[in-house]
Amino acid sequence: MRMVSRHVHPRVIRHFHFGWAVMTALLLSLWVPHCRAQYAADQPVGGTAQTGLPPYLKQAGIAQNLNHKLPLTAQFIDSTGKTVSLGQYFGSRPVVLAEVYFSCGMLCPQVLHGAADSLKQTGLKAGKDYDVLVASFDPQDTPQQAVEAKQHFLNWLGDPSAASGVHFLTGAQPSIDALTTATGFHYVRVPGPDGKLDQFAHSSVIMVATPDGRLSKYFSGIEYAPRDLRLAMVEASDHKIGTATDLFLLYCCNYNPTSGKYTVAILRVLGLAGFVTILIVIGMFYLLTRKPTGRKFPPSSPTAA
Repeated sequence: MRMVSRHVHPRVIRHFHFGWAVMTALLLSLWVPHCRAQYAADQPVGGTAQTGLPPYLKQAGIAQNLNHKLPLTAQFIDSTGKTVSLGQYFGSRPVVLAEVYFSCGMLCPQVLHGAADSLKQTGLKAGKDYDVLVASFDPQDTPQQAVEAKQHFLNWLGDPSAASGVHFLTGAQPSIDALTTATGFHYVRVPGPDGKLDQFAHSSVIMVATPDGRLSKYFSGIEYAPRDLRLAMVEASDHKIGTATDLFLLYCCNYNPTSGKYTVAILRVLGLAGFVTILIVIGMFYLLTRKPTGRKFPPSSPTAA
């Protein structure tokens, strides 16, 4: 009787270790962001708590009108003093929209600075991949103020060449009302330091709209995660911008309107991990059953029965 020892080719062992390393790295890369996103989702959405506020402040807030159509025929005035319609800025690219007032010395500059800082880190370019639309809800704001606010924004964005994709508008009350109603943006006049009603209470929020003028995403606060903002623009563009990595993240993540963030879709991740595991098992079965090529092992010596 002859007994032949069976040897596992070293390359098979290397493939086995590599396969499990890839699967482990994939699961960790998806699970860790999920834990962080889930923690963020459990935190209060940016804004002031509603408890104990003066009655007039309780009327200032945001109602997310997702998929709502913007009033594209509403008339505004751009920073050059020209009358324009809102629809002129839609059609080919997603739009990042902010509603502020230009005489604001506190919250509005922080909203615009946060938006510019986040957009700068997305890797996308204004005027090429998306447009920025900033509309004042104060009918007393002027085009000259719009020019100054736009210049500050471009400085924060760090890209003067993006001016053609950044638009600052002022308008009359009917157009302002049409836009704020469509976006669910509520604001109220409040007394200033001198007792006059020259200030506004309002939410700090930016929005992403689709090229055809539908509201797609809301981001509250004064700081916006560049990854989430980029994914929102890629999704709003119907995947016409972005990379394969963006598409992979969009598959693995869902937008949470409550937190204004993208969080990991556990079922999709588990399904993907299962699919990868099956591929690894099939690959291992193939490697273990095929005959090794290259260096041959010497046959074992015969033994007596």
